[in-house]
Amino acid sequence: MSDTIRFLYRQFFLTPPATLPHQYNLEGQIGIVTGSNIGLGLEASRQLLPLRISRLILAVRDLTKGENARRELSRAAPWAIIDVWQLDMSSYASVQQFAQRCHTLPKLDFAILNAGILKVQMEINKSTGHEEVLQVNFLSTALLALLLHPILAEKAKKGKPGKLTIVGSETAEWAKFQEKTNNPILAAFNEPQYFDLQDRYYTSKLLEEFFIVHLCRNAPSSSVVVNIVNPGFCYGSGLHTEVTGVLGVVFGIYKRMIGRSTAVGARTLVNAAVVQGTESHGKYLSDCSLAPFAPMVQEEGEKGVGEKLWSELMAELSFADAEGIVQRMKT
Repeated sequence: MSDTIRFLYRQFFLTPPATLPHQYNLEGQIGIVTGSNIGLGLEASRQLLPLRISRLILAVRDLTKGENARRELSRAAPWAIIDVWQLDMSSYASVQQFAQRCHTLPKLDFAILNAGILKVQMEINKSTGHEEVLQVNFLSTALLALLLHPILAEKAKKGKPGKLTIVGSETAEWAKFQEKTNNPILAAFNEPQYFDLQDRYYTSKLLEEFFIVHLCRNAPSSSVVVNIVNPGFCYGSGLHTEVTGVLGVVFGIYKRMIGRSTAVGARTLVNAAVVQGTESHGKYLSDCSLAPFAPMVQEEGEKGVGEKLWSELMAELSFADAEGIVQRMKT
């Protein structure tokens, strides 16, 4: 079955199951959802509330939009404590400040790293010097995951591992990843000849899969379960807001014809963070079930691309003692 047929089959014939209150009770738990003022993040937050979560942290770039989301959610769940914390994934400093704030929590049971972007035109991040999609979707996401891992290991419910879920995409399978032949690889993302708005997004999601695989080789599931989830192609996510004009209209129609609602897509995020257990550690989830990684990730052992990416990532994040964090995960 071709990739396209599999994609269409999932979109039209598979509906991820909802996580129901009589099945799971999150009373006493604290969770984080990033990018939670809109789209999948907002819907996942909405679905966590009927499970009686005690405290939910909405991690957002825009505090005003986050506060609007908090008020909307609070009306449906007056028992829950819902906080709005600032997190700008374009800034390493903001990621570090957010993680430092998480140390003040009395406990932390799970985190859903959902924030991501798609850019129509190439942009270079002024503070880091990296292309913006690479920065937000891969580099800052990896940094946040590394910084939250020890906090989850320490503060999750006693006798139960914390959960760290990264929101990926099946589009990783379609990535060309032309930059992979360069040395170094990450610097090549700044070269204009490699920028394509679709493939850059696809490739950023592919890099997340490489990251998960290599992280979980070092991190046991006994302390934190780490997984990556594909929510499917959804309309209403806000991801394609920069696609405007005639193309935007055509793409909007296509999304409504093919896409799932964000409410349905968000079920996969809740499932990954709440339902899935240690069997999902270091694994890719699609439609609430284990599924294969992108072929390029499965084949990376032959070409060493994953090892090279991991090495470059550790060097990039050396300011945060990334290698030290990983080494301490093993103990």
